[in-house]
Amino acid sequence: MKVGILGLGLIGGSLARAYALHGHTVYAKNRSDSILSFAMLSGAVHGKLDAETIPQCDLILLAIYPGGCAQWLEENGRLVRKDALVLDCCGIKREVCARCFPVAEQYGFTFVGGHPMAGSQFSGFKYSRADLYKGAPMVLVPPRYDDIDLLQRVKDALAPCGFGMFSVTSAEDHDKMIAFTSQMPHVLSNAFIKSPTARDHKGFSAGSYKDLTRVAWLNAPMWSELFLENRDNLLYELNTYIDSLTQYRDALQNRDAETLTALLEEGKKRKEEVDG
Repeated sequence: MKVGILGLGLIGGSLARAYALHGHTVYAKNRSDSILSFAMLSGAVHGKLDAETIPQCDLILLAIYPGGCAQWLEENGRLVRKDALVLDCCGIKREVCARCFPVAEQYGFTFVGGHPMAGSQFSGFKYSRADLYKGAPMVLVPPRYDDIDLLQRVKDALAPCGFGMFSVTSAEDHDKMIAFTSQMPHVLSNAFIKSPTARDHKGFSAGSYKDLTRVAWLNAPMWSELFLENRDNLLYELNTYIDSLTQYRDALQNRDAETLTALLEEGKKRKEEVDG
């Protein structure tokens, strides 16, 4: 199989390594020529993804910012083979799918929205690895939900990545859920670490601190775009969280042990309910 990959950051670089490891030919495009050259030297990439190689690809994976993915496909869709499969790997789906589904329909190839639920607080090709997706969930947004053959085709095409499970949803439901499970934790972690107390934490922190602050180290331009594109859903989650925090603060200010205990018990119970 010949695979084209747009972007060689953590996500795209790990995809390239996975497909190369399984003996597939990988073509890639990256804004930094030095990173592309390094990827080729490392054996993760075998050539450039360009006007000559795009028509050769059986599978094309878009792994840059949402707007960039959509723009690239709009500009190069005419070069994609009609029997090719194109997936994006962006953290939001509404904008990407709204722009990419029509391009696929116009030129006759198949586009499926995708979001690999794997990553790291680190970014860049140097942190990529072939087993990043092993056992991880993959969320799919297909043009039709009842096309079983298409879903099997996608699973087969992504087999070298080793995903553990696949979920199928709409772009709207994806963005609503991802605001809670991914974007909010990044906001909370990034805001929490700004406490003046953080400068003196060494020797006083353990697992809870590490877990809460891990994703404070993020790619700010990328996450800013994701947050703004999903502004409505993220604001809902953020406002809900602020309202909840206010209850804890009020209980503390009022020395209201009964209410504070009830709030803590409620949170513990909710954790048990949602995670089993």
